[in-house]
Amino acid sequence: MAVKTLPKSRGSIWWKAARPKTLPAAMAPIMVASALAWRDGGFDGVAASLCLSFALLIQIGTNFANDYYDFVKGADTKDRVGPVRAVVSGAVAPVVMRRAMGVALLSAFALGLSLMAWGGPWLLVVGVASVLCAIAYTGGPYPLGYHGWGDVFVFLFFGLVAVGATYYVQVGNLTADTWLLAVPIGLLSANILVVNNYRDVATDRMAGKRTLVVRFGEGFARAQFNACLFVAAAVPVVAAVRFESALLLFPGVLIPMGWSHRRRLAKSKTPSELIELLGDSGKLLALYALLLSAGIVLAGP
Repeated sequence: MAVKTLPKSRGSIWWKAARPKTLPAAMAPIMVASALAWRDGGFDGVAASLCLSFALLIQIGTNFANDYYDFVKGADTKDRVGPVRAVVSGAVAPVVMRRAMGVALLSAFALGLSLMAWGGPWLLVVGVASVLCAIAYTGGPYPLGYHGWGDVFVFLFFGLVAVGATYYVQVGNLTADTWLLAVPIGLLSANILVVNNYRDVATDRMAGKRTLVVRFGEGFARAQFNACLFVAAAVPVVAAVRFESALLLFPGVLIPMGWSHRRRLAKSKTPSELIELLGDSGKLLALYALLLSAGIVLAGP
């Protein structure tokens, strides 16, 4: 059963609303892109820190928007099977959550503007798109998450865009290796969403939230989850060949962990099992990014 109360501490309430289990999706691409920038002689600690702050604020702003808009649209109710959300629980008023969303996203946008000193004016496009999509994920006239586009959004923005932009502001160009290493980060980030939507399939269906698992069923979601794990396991092999270093194979030690996640998703019977798997999927992404980054740095130029 879902937990029906949030902590009484205001700080704890907002920490829960930020959904810390999803934050590895913001940190992982910055880590990998910065390691690649270091290898290519362009690492810039200030730019990397700004990118990390931007990514975290976008992620938190998206989570606040999700909390608010899912309540407004009726997807979140007191009967939801996942962790209770701040607005639906009454812990945070809808107007307050909407303001918090605005503060997080405007702060992210301001940081994005500062990155133009490194990456040039085209980064304005990335910043605007990131903020708009953070809102459009569950809000606006065509909420992406309600029409099955959430997985694509996560893959693009927490994979290709985040890795590519972070590398670009430090090095000044983009390479084939940048795109290659962005793929598994985006796919493992999307797997966090797959587990979340798998857990919420019944309530999402009732609310008219047509995620991919609602559209195509649990079998499709399991196949998608497994395919993402397989590609994430295969990319380091390709990278090891391109970098001419077996050190890029470090993430391979996580294959047993990924295999256990595959089995747990298939055998899950309760929401609590999927809540635990969601957190562990975030841990897998963080460990993958850490090991991949270590391999890149140790392999050297």
